[in-house]
Amino acid sequence: MWRSIASNALTFLIVALFVLGGVIMWGRGQYEGPGPRADAICVQVERGSSFRKVSENLADQGAVTSASIFRMGADYAGKTSELKAGSFLVEPGASMEQIVDVVTRGGASTCGTEVVYRIGVNRLSALVRELDPSTNRFVERVEFEPGVEETPALYTEVRDAQDTRYRIALAEGVTSWQIVTALRGMDVLRGAVEEIPPEGALAPDSYEVRQGDQRSDVLAQMAEQQELWVSAAWEARDPDLPLNSPEELLTLASIIEKETGVAEEREQVSSVFVNRLNRGMRLQTDPTVIYGITKGQGVLGRGLRRSELRAVTPWNTYVIEGLPPTPIANPGRASLMAAAQPAETPYVFFVADGTGGHAFAETLDEHNRNVARWREIEAERASQSDGG
Repeated sequence: MWRSIASNALTFLIVALFVLGGVIMWGRGQYEGPGPRADAICVQVERGSSFRKVSENLADQGAVTSASIFRMGADYAGKTSELKAGSFLVEPGASMEQIVDVVTRGGASTCGTEVVYRIGVNRLSALVRELDPSTNRFVERVEFEPGVEETPALYTEVRDAQDTRYRIALAEGVTSWQIVTALRGMDVLRGAVEEIPPEGALAPDSYEVRQGDQRSDVLAQMAEQQELWVSAAWEARDPDLPLNSPEELLTLASIIEKETGVAEEREQVSSVFVNRLNRGMRLQTDPTVIYGITKGQGVLGRGLRRSELRAVTPWNTYVIEGLPPTPIANPGRASLMAAAQPAETPYVFFVADGTGGHAFAETLDEHNRNVARWREIEAERASQSDGG
């Protein structure tokens, strides 16, 4: 009898082990296998939240099939104590294992609300936008000009939210004074800026910032990025350039940046200035004259006068030889590379062509004809604007 009991017990134990093994395998399959959602969602993890609350939220949104398996898997992986606050994008079909990695990895939020401060040549704007998980595209909610327009209630609301992300986007061609002035007007940053960084020293790029960041630290990040770009461009420069230092390359790049907004033209514009430098010709470029007037502190907002073209300033390339002593703006990486690697052309002149680009010329006669055509376009546009 005892032998029978022992045999039955052993059989039961074996069956139980098989069942347990099957349950474990099933649970592992649920944890590691593709998730049930066919679309992306944005999961918000509040500060001080727990894995239980997050797992129940995910189950309610249909991102996981079982909140319990989600928690057990995270516990087995030793990640239940690593939960990070923020808003995180969960991709379509993400497994529980992948979602655990998303909410414990850390770093900046990957979805939800973002405030983008756009520092442009003419204005500073603040844009509130939200990522639509279904399209993985941002939806713009509101945009305004801080210090000029009334602050929208939505901006105040998202600024006080703990998971809002902040980004600063610098346009190519802004001056250091414009950047510092804009940073001083951003209420999410802290700290004073004692000195304006040298012109050209800040990289036009996109920068992730956090509420309470020091303005000086943000400027240091911009300067570090520009130093890397200038160094890379200088290393990649053509060997026969008439430039003696990275600083001169930076100055030339800033002139290219201010002369054209057409990406495809940068190397051609660069070639004109390089050809002029090689021939001992003055650069004769209007943006340098404007910088001599404004010193980079704002926009001139009008055309240049003849007297200003003749006025002697350190930056007026109609009267000085060679490059001006400093950059006239902060050039982007593309203009730096254009200065380092200009196109091979015979051109020494260019003028606006009415399309947003320029007409290039090798001879003065050809250039004068291009100028005449541009004057006709200007006159025609003036007549149309006057209602003629």
